[in-house]
Amino acid sequence: MKKIINHPADVVDEMLDGMVCAYPQYVRRLEGLNVLTRTKAPAEKVALVSGGGSGHEPAHGGYVGRGMLDAAVAGAVFTSPTPDQIYEAVKAVNGGKGVLLIIKNYTGDVLNFEMAAEMADAEGIRVEKVVVNDDVAVENSTFTSGRRGIAGTLFVHKIAGAKAESGGTLDEVKAVAEKVIANVRSMGMAISPCTVPEAGKPSFVLKENEMEIGMGIHGEPGIQREPLQTADRIADRLLEKIFDDLQLSPGDETAVLINGLGATPLMELFIVNRRVAEVLAEKGIKIVKTYVGNGMTSLEMGGCSISLLKLDDELKQLLGAPAETPAFVQF
Repeated sequence: MKKIINHPADVVDEMLDGMVCAYPQYVRRLEGLNVLTRTKAPAEKVALVSGGGSGHEPAHGGYVGRGMLDAAVAGAVFTSPTPDQIYEAVKAVNGGKGVLLIIKNYTGDVLNFEMAAEMADAEGIRVEKVVVNDDVAVENSTFTSGRRGIAGTLFVHKIAGAKAESGGTLDEVKAVAEKVIANVRSMGMAISPCTVPEAGKPSFVLKENEMEIGMGIHGEPGIQREPLQTADRIADRLLEKIFDDLQLSPGDETAVLINGLGATPLMELFIVNRRVAEVLAEKGIKIVKTYVGNGMTSLEMGGCSISLLKLDDELKQLLGAPAETPAFVQF
């Protein structure tokens, strides 16, 4: 294992400190906790809290800031944060308007965020929850009942965050988050594994000429392992599955996210995006906004995912609203 770390047990703690050192204008760390909040939290608005296992950076701490999240809770690498840490995050950002928990559909995340919500409710804090399940690759997986939550979660952060920033009520913010979840689909693939620091060995093995279609962000199995294909063929395979699940018609408007998993050069992501744009144009589907880059990674895994979000006027307006966080700036 080659990693630029000090000790495997300290990676999350030292990473969070490093983020605060880099971006004190955006985030602060709750003392003794793996929780990042907005520097000026709490604000007098609905608060958004998300999180999950570490190793997916910039998700989730990179999206704490104006127009997106109010707090992010970091678990150990690829491990759900504990209920008590989530609960402390909720308390820290509650400004009296309620708190929305944005949860990726992994069993540990769902259980622990639900327990934290119950703890907050007992303290008189109104909490609502949404569960993101955008991954169309498999219906059930090693870590989930139902579809996994992956990079499409970033659209939920952005749009629900904009609704909260504009003064929406908790019910309104939850409703728009659920609308995003209903209209976003993603699928990924991998060409090389990642290594969890405390494990010290790759989480799976692919032959030199192999790729896995539908691979999860923790290295969960996909739907098929096959010889490595061209970028255009990979994009077509991922899009085929997305189109099977998301009904898009000529004239529809979409947002596109081409997400790197940590080790994929931007050059390759842009090549994938080129093909995605071609296919959507052929179908008469208009792309309103495209994001390309490492949004929700899997340590140093090689590969990418494609997310499509079907837009209406409300979602389009909120997607285009300003945001300013360590990993996402839009004016």
